[in-house]
Amino acid sequence: MAAERIVVGLSGGVDSAVAALLLKRAGYQVVGLFMKNWEDDDDDQYCSTREDLVDCASVADVIGIDLEVVNFAAEYKERVFADFLAEYSAGRTPNPDVLCNAEIKFKAFLDHALALGARRIATGHYAGVREGAAGFELLRAADRSKDQSYFLHRLNQAQLSRVLFPLAGLKKTEVRRLAREAGLPVHAKKDSTGICFIGERPFREFLNRYLPRKPGPMRTPEGRVVGEHIGLAFYTIGQRKGIGVGGIKGGSEDAWYVAVKDLAKNELVVVQGHDHPLLYTCGLNAADLSWVGGIAPASGAALTAKTRYRQADTPCRIASIGTQAMRLEFDGPQWAITPGQSAVLYHGEVCLGGGIIQ
Repeated sequence: MAAERIVVGLSGGVDSAVAALLLKRAGYQVVGLFMKNWEDDDDDQYCSTREDLVDCASVADVIGIDLEVVNFAAEYKERVFADFLAEYSAGRTPNPDVLCNAEIKFKAFLDHALALGARRIATGHYAGVREGAAGFELLRAADRSKDQSYFLHRLNQAQLSRVLFPLAGLKKTEVRRLAREAGLPVHAKKDSTGICFIGERPFREFLNRYLPRKPGPMRTPEGRVVGEHIGLAFYTIGQRKGIGVGGIKGGSEDAWYVAVKDLAKNELVVVQGHDHPLLYTCGLNAADLSWVGGIAPASGAALTAKTRYRQADTPCRIASIGTQAMRLEFDGPQWAITPGQSAVLYHGEVCLGGGIIQ
């Protein structure tokens, strides 16, 4: 019987390379697929597409698998980037990686892989999938410091049933060791820290190409004007750097933080000190809900939540829930909950899904 064909998304990094290596060693017929998702300005210094493709070709050569390149730039612009800009225009701070996984990596890519005759796809994400009595569950990875289930929380049963995460049980140090021992040229390559279309470029400069600047007053909660902002879209709740408020004569030396974006008045409210009360809140409303199992958790359920990726889990309770919105309440005040980011719910090691913070 012929070996099962699995298409692995290769990014040019060490994680996806080792995912492909492990599947090849397990006896699967592995095909590597490199996705090109952005082409507006990929010839400039910030986007690493060309270098990544060269690395993918080298990896495929060492492992001994075929490599295909597919262009999803049109789909990306329509399904991910348009939403990204709309969210920023509305004063929120979106997480495009969440949408990219749901719309490109596990939709457009999955459809393409099925057309290639594969039954399943695999990626180098740090997460797990398990089939249980009630269907497929999305699990945290063994390496909690690298766990990416937060970014995958919008995947559904149809998608999860066709996905393999070969790195689920591995620590990052083990992944690098396996890559080094196998002679993979990317074994020491540093992790990418952003989405390709932004790369390492100055974020504000990038956003300014697509969104107009709309200056307005920057004021304290008491109403004192302390500067001018360049447009609410260019700031995020809890931001400290790049606000542009200097020391105020006779005032505190504490750093300034963005606390509130008042869209109706086009005002940015800034406060001094990391622990200012305006930066804390005990609950949140989330909308555009998505549940991995297809069923929402019950109102009153005691769970844990992440309101941003790099955050420890926080105990919470679902105060109320409907088909499209929910109210979460926390045991204690949470710092800089940011509209546009995802509130993702967990029950132990299982990622249940979540919604967009309003």
